[in-house]
Amino acid sequence: MASANSWTLEIASPVAAPRLFRAAVMDWHTLAPKLVADVVASAHPVEGEGGVGSVRQFNFTSAMPFGFMKERLEFLDVDKCECKSTLVEGGGIGVAIETATSHIKVEPAADGGSVVKVDSTYKLLPGVEVKDEIAKAKESVIAIFKAAEAFLVANPDAYN
Repeated sequence: MASANSWTLEIASPVAAPRLFRAAVMDWHTLAPKLVADVVASAHPVEGEGGVGSVRQFNFTSAMPFGFMKERLEFLDVDKCECKSTLVEGGGIGVAIETATSHIKVEPAADGGSVVKVDSTYKLLPGVEVKDEIAKAKESVIAIFKAAEAFLVANPDAYN
């Protein structure tokens, strides 16, 4: 039986934590197809209204190694800009990954910006080895937050 593995990441941003959390996490299914159309073809809620237990699906372009992924929101504290989600379908589940969860917290920084903290835990299927997938996963997460950040800097009234 495979053991659980994890990786962590921190991203500094000049954008205030609540705005960045709402744009890059809570409303990413709306923004992603507009901001990173070369990667995310479309996205939509599948179940729920955005609270705990809700599922949303992201459909990818050929830029990604898989066509789609569905994630379920397991924990949400909007006031603390924190959530935890589980990959439930697509995105390598059943092919290379048995389970995968991500814990995201966007904390206020002293300069008025924020620090995004990501802790991702995954269990590989037996016989699967990780090569450059972790680096690619981190690059993807950074790209998400930097795309949202650029949008928010260019649109100072958005997500206030």
